[in-house]
Amino acid sequence: MLNQTYFPISVTTVKKAIILLFLEKAELIKFNNQAFVRSSTIQYPQPTIIRLVDYRNSPKTIDLTRRNLMRRDGMRCQYCGKSNVQLTLDHILPRSRGGREEWENLVVACVACNNKKGNRTPEEAGMKLLSKPKKPSPILFLRQHFPQNENDWKDYLFY
Repeated sequence: MLNQTYFPISVTTVKKAIILLFLEKAELIKFNNQAFVRSSTIQYPQPTIIRLVDYRNSPKTIDLTRRNLMRRDGMRCQYCGKSNVQLTLDHILPRSRGGREEWENLVVACVACNNKKGNRTPEEAGMKLLSKPKKPSPILFLRQHFPQNENDWKDYLFY
């Protein structure tokens, strides 16, 4: 979904897109001509990009949630790199030592690495992070929603 100035603001469902189009709160920019949403009397092309008629602010931040942390870290342990194991969240600076709930202090870790690190910093535990954690960009998060072969949206995500 694009705002009035063609800036990407979110990814929405086909159902919500159709409702916004029907209520004339959005206009159709691009559609999938091989997929349709059908009613008993009419069929609509499945929208792939819609633009809101009224201006809406773009997201300035990404919510700090378990799901978003997993997405940021690529669903893999930031200590050993494993992705096919049970994953948890780890505070780089433990909460008991003043560590806060923020993007720069949280990483995804497998249970084994999280237990090994314990109530210590990675340096104290002799462990090294694969990448430095940082707050993600909203545009990068939007890019992750799209398949690699989809070209419709690339003009709007500043490639």
